[in-house]
Amino acid sequence: MYEAVFRVAGDGAYEAATDGTGTRIELWCTDHSDLLHLRGGDVEPVVEQVCGTVGVAERLETNDGQVLVTEACLKVHIADTVERYLADEGCLLVPPLRYAEGHKLVRALGLSSDALSAVYRSLASDFDVTVESKREVGSVTPDAPLVTVGDVVPSLSPRQREVFLTAHEEGYYELPRGTTTAAIADRVGVQRRTAEDHLRRAEKKLADALVAYL
Repeated sequence: MYEAVFRVAGDGAYEAATDGTGTRIELWCTDHSDLLHLRGGDVEPVVEQVCGTVGVAERLETNDGQVLVTEACLKVHIADTVERYLADEGCLLVPPLRYAEGHKLVRALGLSSDALSAVYRSLASDFDVTVESKREVGSVTPDAPLVTVGDVVPSLSPRQREVFLTAHEEGYYELPRGTTTAAIADRVGVQRRTAEDHLRRAEKKLADALVAYL
């Protein structure tokens, strides 16, 4: 069995709700409503967007965010659900769906690597999609509304991720440092100050996300 995580850009209600807010949404779907776990960022615009789209039946405060029970399921408001793309290739969705920075993160299982590749090609014909990870698995642990690595690690923009990973790879965080921000900027292809800005923003997001668990 194989597992892949796809990052799908879109203009759906929950993608739009997270775009530019810093808030992450986890979605568990039933046949009549959605259970949403909202974490981080500016939550209120996200709640307003959800209210205006599917309605909110219940809203609960938690230690690390808010839980919304919607009045209707988002599926009834959209024509092309990600489940359709998976079902066409005999693949399965592992909940929850995750939304962040205007993207949807889809964890999928396939009986073969080729099946997941076919899902990617199908999605790519309609959306801007990237493969976050792909691996062979021997067992499956379903996600739950508990603290996981995916919950702790914040969503970085593509450029923030690139600059941070480049800095780490080049030894910027070694003692002593193995590179400079100027060298990182040259490798990424941006100005030094731009690279430093992306790096600081990535570091702040990571620090803010991790500090609650220290």
